[in-house]
Amino acid sequence: MKKADRVRWWTYLLLGVATLACVFPLYWMFVVATTDTATATKLPPEILPGGNFFHLAGLVFTTVPFVRSIINSLVVAGSIGIGHALLCSLAGFAFAKLRFPGRNALFLVVVLTMTVPTQLAVIPQYMIISSLGWVDTLQALIVPGLASAFGIFWMRQHLATTISDEILQAARIDGAGTWQIFWRIAFPLVRPAAFVLGLLGFVTAWNDFLWPFIVLKSPEMYTAQIAIKALQNSYSIDLGLAMSGSFLATLPLIVLFVFVGRRMVAGIMDGAFKG
Repeated sequence: MKKADRVRWWTYLLLGVATLACVFPLYWMFVVATTDTATATKLPPEILPGGNFFHLAGLVFTTVPFVRSIINSLVVAGSIGIGHALLCSLAGFAFAKLRFPGRNALFLVVVLTMTVPTQLAVIPQYMIISSLGWVDTLQALIVPGLASAFGIFWMRQHLATTISDEILQAARIDGAGTWQIFWRIAFPLVRPAAFVLGLLGFVTAWNDFLWPFIVLKSPEMYTAQIAIKALQNSYSIDLGLAMSGSFLATLPLIVLFVFVGRRMVAGIMDGAFKG
């Protein structure tokens, strides 16, 4: 018992340190968001929040169209999250349970695309978006992100290990078509994994900066991350103003995690045990 207690004590200690390491940057961002640049850069640094947060938050909303930017981010990230959950599940189902010529070779190509850096696709992707007339529109952010190679790989592995071929064969004998098998049998069984994938897609799209920075031109089309960049001028950075914008842009993710964090962890653990 003593040895077990000692292991449990060290485990909680490590978890506590890891938790502090994850939470402290958020706390420090809030501290800076309540002070000014001079206070944020002095040594030793201030570790207690100041009283300037509401003033700086007001400046954020008057300097850039921040509310519109948050709405744009919600539209883009929500669409991409739903697209990841549905489209990657469809593709994963096809690769896992359907038989068609070139299936393995095509899946290998999908997996190999994960080795290509995202930056290499920026120029050809921009040329396609420009030819479609989508520059400075939200669909330029939504459509390229509706599915991903990682998402297809994730769902393919989950579907392959969760659903037996006998269940699908029985459904076909009963007269179910491919779409009915996917929507009524396969997707409900892997819904936790699809939910986790959708959340990962949502968070990735919310935090994306490079592609929106290239494609968006007008302030009313800005996402939250581009609006934060617009708070900085070319010669100096008001750290308090910038961190206020960053904290306000992080709040929706915190609220999201409070409501769905337990379900997200359960979905990840479910996939881990079944994998």
